[in-house]
Amino acid sequence: MAIFVLSDSVSLFPDPRLADSDGLLAVGGDLSEERLLAAYRAGIFPWFSGPEPILWWSPDPRLVLFPDRLKVSRSLRRLMNRGTFTFTIDAAFDDVIKSCAGVRIENGEDTWLGDDMIDAYCRLHRAGYAHSVETWHDGALAGGLYGVTIGRCFFGESMFTRVSNASKAALVKLVELLEAHGFEMIDCQVTTAHLQSLGAVEIERELFLRLLEKAVEQPPLPGLWDINGGLFFSGRCRSCCG
Repeated sequence: MAIFVLSDSVSLFPDPRLADSDGLLAVGGDLSEERLLAAYRAGIFPWFSGPEPILWWSPDPRLVLFPDRLKVSRSLRRLMNRGTFTFTIDAAFDDVIKSCAGVRIENGEDTWLGDDMIDAYCRLHRAGYAHSVETWHDGALAGGLYGVTIGRCFFGESMFTRVSNASKAALVKLVELLEAHGFEMIDCQVTTAHLQSLGAVEIERELFLRLLEKAVEQPPLPGLWDINGGLFFSGRCRSCCG
């Protein structure tokens, strides 16, 4: 199956159903706000590393986490209820995304979060589309995650941890927030055993695209990402853990 070459001047994508067997759909283009938002709305995301050109993907099957299906282990539940962590939203987006890359490098792993990708998502954050959840322990950033929101869909991008379970705790808090505000799903993109252990499931791309079309057309919720309401100052796990 052919791989499409994107125009540098037009932020349009081919039908994601035309991706090859690995999910690769297109190459080229840029990481502008307009193109990234068009990609997410269409069920497509960028994923490349090092000297590679920008690669655009739409895998089949697709890994998603429905908020009401989150699995919280007993040990994590106890940890959350002890108030070991505190949480914020969008308080340290730049630090979170840089840590997502930095921790992988420290562990000798490759990362797709090069400078261009980091800059692109920081611009999306300033535009109000990319958000982070931060986990704090003893006043230090212990873990977190970031992703993109359009309508009632959260597109998860990456997470990191420096203290055991800190990223899982951030995910619990994110799901708690999204479920309370009627979000349809969290797009986890590609399958990992770690995310499956937390309740993520594989669905066919066709079903994902149908759900996505409905979710992204929902109106945004003003003030949703404002922590001034106090939703995330407590470490205690509420709706997910009982």
